[in-house]
Amino acid sequence: MDAELLWSDATAQAALVASGEVSPLELVDAAIERIEALDPLVNAVVIRRFEMARRAAAGPLPDGPFRGVPFLLKDLGALEAGGETHQGMRALRDARWKPRTTAHSVTALRNAGVVVLGRTNVPELGTLPTTEPLAHGPTHNPYDLARTAGGSSGGSAAAVAAGFVAAAHGSDGGGSIRIPASACGLVGLKPARGRVSAGPQAGEGWAGFSTQGVLTRSVRDAATFLDVLAERHLDDPYVAPLPERPFAEELGRPPGRLRIGLSVAAPEGVAVDSSFTVGLERVGKLLEALGHDVSWQPVGPLADAEFMGHFVNLIAAAVAADVAHWGRELGRQLGPDDLEPVNAFYAELGGRLSAATYYASREWLHGFARGLLTWWRGADNHSGSFDLLVTPTLALPPPSLGWLVDPDEGGARVPAFVPFTPAFNATGQPALSLPLLVTESGLPVGVQLVGPPFGEAVLLRLAASLEEAAPWAGRRPLLEVPPPG
Repeated sequence: MDAELLWSDATAQAALVASGEVSPLELVDAAIERIEALDPLVNAVVIRRFEMARRAAAGPLPDGPFRGVPFLLKDLGALEAGGETHQGMRALRDARWKPRTTAHSVTALRNAGVVVLGRTNVPELGTLPTTEPLAHGPTHNPYDLARTAGGSSGGSAAAVAAGFVAAAHGSDGGGSIRIPASACGLVGLKPARGRVSAGPQAGEGWAGFSTQGVLTRSVRDAATFLDVLAERHLDDPYVAPLPERPFAEELGRPPGRLRIGLSVAAPEGVAVDSSFTVGLERVGKLLEALGHDVSWQPVGPLADAEFMGHFVNLIAAAVAADVAHWGRELGRQLGPDDLEPVNAFYAELGGRLSAATYYASREWLHGFARGLLTWWRGADNHSGSFDLLVTPTLALPPPSLGWLVDPDEGGARVPAFVPFTPAFNATGQPALSLPLLVTESGLPVGVQLVGPPFGEAVLLRLAASLEEAAPWAGRRPLLEVPPPG
């Protein structure tokens, strides 16, 4: 099989399988060969299920939109009955723990026909925007092996960027799909709240902040995978409204003349890389050339410095509950020695938070979301309603490995790196990172598009038009197979 096919998107690979030009087993073998050759450099795939994948590819597969396409699951959530998972934790790795139930999202992906090759690296419990767990070591950015691939879906993003697979599962509680998509030059869609089920293991993740999605190379893959994942289940506490039509059918429709705001508003003390601001200006001119009304907007709530403290309370409570849960599963109490410093801190803080303080933070965050959504209605800008907001995905290029996990400075550096993504986990709006820019040194830079509530359709239409106007499909990292020994 032509190895170049591994750089096709998942839709193209599935079309080749459907036509009989290539078999699922040929695609899977080629993906495995590339992982075995290059993952020692990248460290993206931490649980390998290659022989099971080969058996699946050689047998009957569901006749879904991605039949026969190699795929990877993020090793956070996405549980499969009987399949080992570590969630980035040394304790689960050492116990080789296996769940008893399968997530609805995993069932949906398998029914779409993908062939799962294994699970990808994550930061412990998904709490950092970089993927450097003690359990498995750091994932390296394929565009610069000394830099982070982002997090928490960093292993999935690196695997797609390195040409291992055309798409991989991710999840996003504060930017964890969009951050690594930006760092690795991919399309990263965070669906609207309630669009993708967290069941049956959970009703919601991080109090509704977290959702699941897929990191892809193309907008059409992002749309079709969203159709795959957007299932309704009776055990979900809430669901998003049904779309007017399948999301994949939105891509052929013109977005219309949109009112689009550009913003680099960030909390005081957060410095946005000047090249990102210049790049956003270029994107604004491109949007104008496509026929849209574009203006710079302050979007005051994005600069609210109080947001992060309340978000930390939410994360801390979730981590404390997670640590207790995994302790019960393992039959022993987990303590600070079982956890990395950031999660030991979160677990301790979450354990002593009062119920009243936690509730007050949730209510503050709900109020923050209501305030931010007034911008879409035009209630706080005196210039009428807007359709979309465009920001940088990150404030800085992906930093060197170690920078975000520094024991003294890492905690302060995180909000300086990711000031733009968590707000839209609070609002529950769909948001998408597109690889529209490149630094002078060749690092990819993502631009975040934020749609109205439950507005994936307009978001995908605009993203498809940008992909056509400023294509990125030919970009790929310069990775070489290391010599033997």
